[in-house]
Amino acid sequence: MAMSLRLPPLPSVRDLTKLYRLQAKKQLAQNFLMDERLTNKIVRQAGNLQGWQVLEVGPGPGGITRSIMRKLPDRIILVEKDKRFQPTLEMLTEAFSTVNGKMNVFYDDIMGFDFSKVFSEEVKREWSDKSPKIHIIGNLPFNVSTPLIIRWLHDISEKRGAWALGRVRLLLTFQKEVAERLVAPPSGAQRCRLSVMAQAWTKPKLRFVIPGRAFIPEPDVDVGVVTFDPLETPRTDHEFSFFEKVTRHLFSFRQKYSLACVKTLFPYEHQNDLGLMMFKLSDLDPTMRPIELTVEDMHRLASAYQYLLEKHPEIKDYNYRASRKVLSKCHTKEIQVEEIDDMYLTSGVDTPPQAQEMSLNK
Repeated sequence: MAMSLRLPPLPSVRDLTKLYRLQAKKQLAQNFLMDERLTNKIVRQAGNLQGWQVLEVGPGPGGITRSIMRKLPDRIILVEKDKRFQPTLEMLTEAFSTVNGKMNVFYDDIMGFDFSKVFSEEVKREWSDKSPKIHIIGNLPFNVSTPLIIRWLHDISEKRGAWALGRVRLLLTFQKEVAERLVAPPSGAQRCRLSVMAQAWTKPKLRFVIPGRAFIPEPDVDVGVVTFDPLETPRTDHEFSFFEKVTRHLFSFRQKYSLACVKTLFPYEHQNDLGLMMFKLSDLDPTMRPIELTVEDMHRLASAYQYLLEKHPEIKDYNYRASRKVLSKCHTKEIQVEEIDDMYLTSGVDTPPQAQEMSLNK
């Protein structure tokens, strides 16, 4: 597709929303971005898109879609839940066809969308190769942004969905606070479970912040633009749900010692023994705060927990919120630290003295 090709003139997004009386629906958490300078700035973060396929999530009236069109990709795929936008999206489809561009619109919920029906195997690359020429872009409604990125991180970890084709990159918007959590480093004020999960399988980067006043209607918060590059080698080899469980427990009390959080994985009667053993196996200080833990620290704790589950399979389904089930007998003295050398943990580490003095209520 030649760079000399130009899109035909189009009515502004603002004019189209007035023409078709397209008001943002509060129940769908819709906020329209009308400023072309900002939509162009967002799409620039994706780099050169010529020869690429771009899937846009929730195009709405098509503000960001226009900026994608100007980058002249080979194909644009739109996934929009609200069929009220059909007239404006059909207009964009027709305009894009004048420069030989292909645009397909799916009126579907992105939470259950099947990527296999839109991307061909021809673009597939090995995970160790460069990213395939596919980019996912979206100005996400606040009410789906967190569950959606968690779902996609799970897909990335298992190389399924769009990521069955390789390390497909993402360019997404989030509420500013969520964006800061995604990229928060260890000891950062916003460090949380979402930080660890995002950074275990991708390299998230906060590109810039858009003030809330740029959107219609104006949200109460600003918006962060975040890119995600799937890692060639993830920072953990644990299964996603298992790693998420351990991470969730570790952040159950963010300001307490990590040991207090780890104890929630075990029945009350054996919390001290098994909790301290988990840190001993991991060679980590149980008085660290959860926000201080790196992804690698979390991996080591998950490995130690996995080892303890092998010794005590009866605690696998223990739920500290709903269960008072206890172990019939504690066999922690039989556990050999040396057995976990293959899990990349240091063996034979003495329990830190401060941990021995800790009480359950800390």
